[in-house]
Amino acid sequence: MKEIINLPGPSTKLIDSPIPSINDDQVLIKVVVSGSNPKDWKVAELANDPNSFLYSRYSHVRDGVNQGDDIAGVVEKVGKNVVEFKEGDRVAAFHEMLKPGGSYAEYAVAWAHTTFHLPESVSFEEAATIPLAALTAVISLHHHHALPTPWSPPSATTTPTPFVIYGGSTAVGSFAIKLLRASNIHPIIAIAGGGSPYVQSLLDLSKGDTVIDYRNGTDSTIAAIKSLNLNIKNALDTIVDETSAHVLTQVVTPGGQVDHVLPRDPKDLPGLLSTNTWVNAAHEKANGVDDCRDLCFVFCRWFSRALKDGRFKGHPFEVRENGLEGVKGAMKDLMDGKASAVKYVFRIAETPGL
Repeated sequence: MKEIINLPGPSTKLIDSPIPSINDDQVLIKVVVSGSNPKDWKVAELANDPNSFLYSRYSHVRDGVNQGDDIAGVVEKVGKNVVEFKEGDRVAAFHEMLKPGGSYAEYAVAWAHTTFHLPESVSFEEAATIPLAALTAVISLHHHHALPTPWSPPSATTTPTPFVIYGGSTAVGSFAIKLLRASNIHPIIAIAGGGSPYVQSLLDLSKGDTVIDYRNGTDSTIAAIKSLNLNIKNALDTIVDETSAHVLTQVVTPGGQVDHVLPRDPKDLPGLLSTNTWVNAAHEKANGVDDCRDLCFVFCRWFSRALKDGRFKGHPFEVRENGLEGVKGAMKDLMDGKASAVKYVFRIAETPGL
């Protein structure tokens, strides 16, 4: 089969590889569409940067690895312990990061517990936007913040739970908004820039949700949030830079919690509980602490139900040209910050020569 490996630069290489094997608890999927994520180019850079704190951790991927983790396709084969899926099923899945069988290929491997059925109404393109980003939001909201779930939401009379999302138009931020709404968590204060119109469409203004445009300046952002007069104890930072740290330390109540999708030194947020979400907790005990395999198993089943009845949707997407050969250009655009409120996806069959 044809497969892409990601290299620093960012660059890619199209290679011939054997179809991957699966174990008793995994699913082999013929990939129709692969999604992409910013970490796909970042890991290749960090693995080759001696000054990176992740340099030694990523040594095993230094020579390149298929970084694709968002799978949408058709089940080709299942392990003997897999009872929920069969050959021919339309599915989406989260591939275990940095392991063989990534989604930038004709065939990919996923654990059954992070695979979910797709209703006929959901395209493979939409489905490919969901797995990694949505499960990252799941782990942040329902593990680290321990918020109620969509199937057991608080009643309308429950005291409001203000929640700030810095980076509301990112895929993780947008899925977090969708999950918060499904869980009846309001008001949602979403901080965004060019993607603000999309973020606005996700919010429920009748419940106090609002979008704050960070392009008006840091002081304006802080003032706008403070003017809401909310006791904010929970926040998610999907950007993780100096500006986001400054804003969140000013608007989150002392003793409140800020969760991050990238590593953050707790000293950067004095007076707050600073936590980090590692989405690999969907497949293993991340950092020896967070085991979210059961949580992600249940949410993947909920994704199928909620996609079918319209309570949950994927992220806006852009189909890149030339299938797998389009991955390189997409990585460059991700690195350059060109993807605002959009996910890049790749139709494998459009790869020249396939």
